[in-house]
Formats: sequence, structure tokens, C-alpha cells
Amino acid sequence: MTSMQGKSGLVTASGDGIGRASAMAFAAAGANVLVSDVNDEAGRETVRLIRKAGGTAEYLHGNAASEADAEALVKKVVALWGRLDFAHNNAGVSTQTQPITDQVGADWERILAVNLIGVMYGMKHQMRQMKAQEGGGAIVNTASTAGVSGSWGLSPYGSSKWGVIGLTKTGAIEGAPAGIRVNAICPGATMTAALKGWSEEVPEQFQGVVDAIPLGRAAEPEEQASAAVWLCSPGASYVTGVALAVDGGSSIPR
Repeated sequence: MTSMQGKSGLVTASGDGIGRASAMAFAAAGANVLVSDVNDEAGRETVRLIRKAGGTAEYLHGNAASEADAEALVKKVVALWGRLDFAHNNAGVSTQTQPITDQVGADWERILAVNLIGVMYGMKHQMRQMKAQEGGGAIVNTASTAGVSGSWGLSPYGSSKWGVIGLTKTGAIEGAPAGIRVNAICPGATMTAALKGWSEEVPEQFQGVVDAIPLGRAAEPEEQASAAVWLCSPGASYVTGVALAVDGGSSIPR
């Protein structure tokens, strides 16, 4: 039920972290995957890893904040494989933690441009293609647990991810008549390169975060990827408009 055999789609920001794990997981499930990133070297490395494992992947440079790039990614998937069955809008950026009273407008503009407006650009062109083809498709957006609860010092990032969840739910309503499902994953602490660096620089702070997670550890990128693949798979055929927390229980009220 989680097979993606014969399906074709794209993953943004798939040069490392959750995006790379997602692209590799979709390919391992049988999908044709268009890898995209602003870091061409990292993106091409993801393609190499997928092909080495026996999967099918191609690469196209893409800036998530560019509508032209969002449209080009969709057109590339269709040109390569005939249709767009799934998309994982994963690209996101953050900034240093600081209270609202110290926030700078330029940081907000940069974060919203990638994290929220960029997801809208992706969905706009992905849904257009999915509506034009038979059978619809599935979209998953990367939100965050910061998008379901307040987080000190993360007002621009958290606000952008709240927006992604709202956009996801709106897309689910609008896409349903055409057979388009739209969901989001809300990752908790995940061992990407950034989190690994933080755990080494300030281990006591990192341990404090881990200690607050009911499952007692941070997630691996592959665990976020598994959720993304499932949401786009036949196994989730009746699931749409969901913001799925993949956080080891850290968002459970207690």
C-alpha cells in the first residue's frame, strides 16, 4: 500500500536532510523522482545515490522562492515521465532565535518568501497539472511542530509554518473534486546537519530538547521521509488536509 511503482514526482530542497531522505524514499518505493535544490552539487549527489541504489532520478536546479522555477519543475517531470503524480514541497529556511521585539523585517520577508509563498507557488503549478491529468495526484508540504504551537524566538519561522498548514488545508478542499490530496508533515527535532551541529556545539541544550521528547530521541530524516511517502501513497488514499506530527510525541499536550 505504500508502493509508488510507476509514479512520477518531485522533491524540493532534496540536496540533503529531510529532502534527500524523501527523494531517496520515493525512489526506493518505485517512483521516478525529480530532485531539486539551490545547491547543484548536493542535488546531483542525491541523484547519484538514488541511481546507485537502483532508482530513477533526474536533477533540475530550483529556487523555492521563484515561481518560474516552480513551474519549470512541474514541466520537467511531465516532459520526462508524462505526468505529475506527487510533489513534496520541502524547502524551508530559518533565522537566529530572537524575541519579536528584536525582529527585522528583512528576515521575515526572506523566510516567508521561501517557506510560505514558495509552497504556494509549488502548489499552484502542481495542482494545475494534476487537475489537467486523469487521476489527480498527491502533495505533501513540510510544515513543522513550530506551526502548531508557539515557539520562543521563532516568530517568523513559526508563522510561516502555521501558514503552510493553512495553505495545506485550503489546497485539500480545493483539490478534492479533482482527486488531489494535500497533506503536511510537521517534523519535530530531526537529525539534519544543522541539528547535528547544534548538538555538538551546545550539547546541554540539545539534551534538554531530547529529554522533553516522550520517545527519548530526535528523529532521523528517513523517519520524516517515510511519513511523506505514505501520505502520497495509495495507503493514504482517504487522507487529505492533515498536518501530521512526526515528532516522537513532543506535541502531545501534557
